[in-house]
Amino acid sequence: MTVTLTINGQSIEAASGRSLFEHAEVLDIDVPTSCRKQGKCKECMVEVAEGMDLLSARADPEQHLKGSFRLSCQTFVTGAGGHVRCHTMRRGQMQIERHAPGLLAADAQVQLDPAVTRDGDRILIDGVEVDRSTGPIHGIAMDLGTTTVVLRLMDLETGELIADTSFENPQRFGGSEVMSRISYDTDHPGRLLMRTLAGYLSHAIEKFPVDPKSIYEIVVVGNSTMRDLFFWQSVYSIGQSPYQSITEIEMAAGKRATTSLTQTGQHSLLPIHPRARVYGAPIISGHVGADAAAGMLAVDLVHQERLVAIMDIGTNTELIVGNKHRILAASCPAGPAFEGGAIACGMPALDGAIEAVEIGAEGSFELGVIGNGMPEGICGSGLVDALSEFLRTGRMNEYGRFEDGLHRIDLYRDGEKEVYLLESDVNELAQAKGANVAGLHVVFSTYGIDFDDIGVFYLAGGFGRHIGVEAAKRIGLVPNLPAAKIVQAGNTAIEGATIALLSKAKRQELEELVKRVQHCRLETHPGFFNFFVEGCQFKPVEPMPCMP
Repeated sequence: MTVTLTINGQSIEAASGRSLFEHAEVLDIDVPTSCRKQGKCKECMVEVAEGMDLLSARADPEQHLKGSFRLSCQTFVTGAGGHVRCHTMRRGQMQIERHAPGLLAADAQVQLDPAVTRDGDRILIDGVEVDRSTGPIHGIAMDLGTTTVVLRLMDLETGELIADTSFENPQRFGGSEVMSRISYDTDHPGRLLMRTLAGYLSHAIEKFPVDPKSIYEIVVVGNSTMRDLFFWQSVYSIGQSPYQSITEIEMAAGKRATTSLTQTGQHSLLPIHPRARVYGAPIISGHVGADAAAGMLAVDLVHQERLVAIMDIGTNTELIVGNKHRILAASCPAGPAFEGGAIACGMPALDGAIEAVEIGAEGSFELGVIGNGMPEGICGSGLVDALSEFLRTGRMNEYGRFEDGLHRIDLYRDGEKEVYLLESDVNELAQAKGANVAGLHVVFSTYGIDFDDIGVFYLAGGFGRHIGVEAAKRIGLVPNLPAAKIVQAGNTAIEGATIALLSKAKRQELEELVKRVQHCRLETHPGFFNFFVEGCQFKPVEPMPCMP
């Protein structure tokens, strides 16, 4: 009997005694590595979905990994027959947003004014010489998400977008959400999360069509945990009430004037110019991080008279409501369900992910699949569509229970390959949605406004960009507002990071703006539990009658 090995959807007859890495090489699958199969760089991770019992025991270099994660160079095929299915931390295939369409008002276009400038052959950062070169000057805007990392390479002299890329955050081996990552980083010495990420970032940067040494600045945004991990900060305090970054604690104690962070290119372990500056944009408060702050810059919130809401739905949903006069913000601990995590057939928005679901008149499922290939799983936008269609056709009630006592609904089946939703999956999604809805009610009630008072409701992030708005309203993921008020804004975090990279004035504007935001801690609000319970039901989100 033989072992069939499937890596990233490609299959091969596996040779006993050979590593997963070696089989990936035969399949011409790019597995990140810096140590060439020595087990030292910790980059060549795979996630094993099937057939772990056909693989060698965990080796010493893998002791930092848990669950289904393995180092492919240390994992060997040992079984005599069966199927092993795994995937790498996939790069370059994610659905990324190159632009945030229609965000910037005509009077808010960014004037090119980067911190990195040229004086003859002298390269300056804020007027201080860091290099001598007649070559181009580049910078990177980075959105460091819990699930996805997005990079934009910019020409700092022209403001031109040169290239962009994205990949799954390889830190997922430490947990799929921020609290797990905090626990992992606290319990494991050596900053393994950051070192692994640095390897993946280095490979991505080296594949850009420019000399990495021509990159003189990086602007990093992300939630508080992701940003602080990148800058080698302890994140222990973010995981303990009152959930504050060490930068926020130090600022309150008068030890620093801002929550932003800086380090050199050399200290970042990246292949950019060693004297480059890596700037971590300021966070707002608690888990409301620099990505949410960057979103305010992207929609030009500081100049808005009308009331604006920005909701970036993800593992850690951020919500901002306000205008030039007053701004409130909250973080909603939604968890990874709407990004495919903790769902039986869930996956990120990669090739093979079901991204759209429609139930036809005869009850058949019509599926939209990223890449137009065979379905491999279902991503967030597909989950929203599926739940909406289950509701619309009566296959599921508003409490998330399937009809006729079923506990599973099949979306796709072809031989051994099947994609389905379990009733337990729906429960995970209900709780994620409940946290988001509770956040909406807490922030709006604290502000003293109703949903109808909002002039525009921005759905930010890749997930918000691709979900069906009507489906999201039907299941109660977003407020039941007129379609004209809801704007699917795309990646406002990367847009804001790009603005901060290209304009010193806008960067300073952001530094001042975050200090004006009032942070709403959901768990301290008297109505939080009731809001959460109500939000777990699959029905349109309407104003709550019991607004304190």
